Amino acid sequence: MNSTFYDYRRSFVATFLALFIVLNLGATQSSQREEDRISRENQAVLDRITADSLRGHLSFIASDLLEGRDTPSRGLEIASEYIAAQFRRAGLEPLGDDGYFQTANMLETVPQLIGFSLVISRKEGDIEVGPEQVTMFLDEGLNVSRAKLFKVNSDDPATIASLTPDQVGGQVIIAERSRSGWGDVLEKLYALKPSLIIRVSRQMVRSDGVATRRLIDPERREAEKPPANAPVLAVVNQNVLDFFDETKTGLTGATVSLRAPAAVEKPVKLRNVIGLLRGSDPALMGTYVFVTAHYDHLGVDRSGRIYNGANDNGSGTVTVMELASAIASRATRPRRGVVFMTFFGEEKGAIGSEYYVRRPVLPIEKTVADVNLEQLGRTDSLEGPQVASATLTGFDFTDMTATFIAAGKLTGIRMYKHERFSDRYFNYSDNRPFAEQGIPAQTLGVLFQYPDYHDVGDKANKIDYDNMAKVDRLVALGLLMIADAPGAPRWNEASPRTTPYVQAWKLRHPQ
Repeated sequence: MNSTFYDYRRSFVATFLALFIVLNLGATQSSQREEDRISRENQAVLDRITADSLRGHLSFIASDLLEGRDTPSRGLEIASEYIAAQFRRAGLEPLGDDGYFQTANMLETVPQLIGFSLVISRKEGDIEVGPEQVTMFLDEGLNVSRAKLFKVNSDDPATIASLTPDQVGGQVIIAERSRSGWGDVLEKLYALKPSLIIRVSRQMVRSDGVATRRLIDPERREAEKPPANAPVLAVVNQNVLDFFDETKTGLTGATVSLRAPAAVEKPVKLRNVIGLLRGSDPALMGTYVFVTAHYDHLGVDRSGRIYNGANDNGSGTVTVMELASAIASRATRPRRGVVFMTFFGEEKGAIGSEYYVRRPVLPIEKTVADVNLEQLGRTDSLEGPQVASATLTGFDFTDMTATFIAAGKLTGIRMYKHERFSDRYFNYSDNRPFAEQGIPAQTLGVLFQYPDYHDVGDKANKIDYDNMAKVDRLVALGLLMIADAPGAPRWNEASPRTTPYVQAWKLRHPQ
């Protein structure tokens, strides 16, 4: 009898231990599965994002009817109405001064073509350049009379560095865009104090005539006044190109005469589009995550060609609309507020996003993040196909990158850092004005460079809609993770590139 009792006890203990191990193993596996899966309500959000819906939106936003959505233009106004209609359909709360619109009353400089003349005089005869062959930023009138013409090789930085204002000052410099870029070369040319810089171009520059239109915020006219550098003309003229190619660097023996009338100003009304999905957590609902994109593009060139801008940035625009509809449908609203916003004027220098951060609708110090979206639709990178992958500008700048990497693992999207372009392009989109206010802000896209970027070939039929829908699900999940997290995103203070943004954040969040 005692033997039977002990056998029974041993059997009971063994069974209990086995059950304990199984239950704990199951709990551990369940915990691991919880971390490795998407919740049902989040999955329901992702399932609402479809390739067909994105195709439907983009077929309109990038259609010829909208004429390239230039800032300002009738096509841009139509696009803003369409975006607002989608925000209304999603049930977002309007945050603008006019429903979903934040109105910007600005001034536009309008070029004056009558009276323009540009002549390059040389011993072989004069070269006359018409206003339709010139692009120029020019608010004030300019007259140059028989100034000496000095040729510079933009791909010879050593020679440029050896030049001085005593050699070149007051003359006209003629140069071609460097193979490595134009910005750095232009800064060096400005330092030489020429009276004018002519940049020869081998293809038509998209513009509106002798002076490219410029937008001015009348309340910031003095602060935004262009620096007093030499004016720059981009010239497309075959005779000028032939002369440039046949001429040695240095003084050319030719002279330049220019007469350009001043531009005139006219008032214009532009609109950012903004809607809010209120948060659900009493402790966090007063803080906000922004998801943004610019909805403008380049308009129509002088020959009537339309720059539809399907990838740049119709893809980002329709993603904001799609995310608004999907996230607003979630059974439980995110803990933080989510703000959906599209900007005018990015192609003119991030004017719409600059306008917002100077006149914020919601407190800047309560804005915890901006996820800006650009170029989500094309996969045909110049460096090879980018399928089921996405990238961030400033990849190492904030801890939002880790969030999107985690979301990518759950949605089948590989997040990658481009060693050359990630940091370089950080300041090239609408995340920049937010970052300068101290808000962790990055731009998410699929690629950096692709065929017909900023050209008429960027059309809706080149978008990979299935891939775009997958990437948009990554964006949606990453946004929900940020909006539901108890802690706000932070800058990576270990990166020296983030120092000005960290300082701006600390000014708004004193300890």
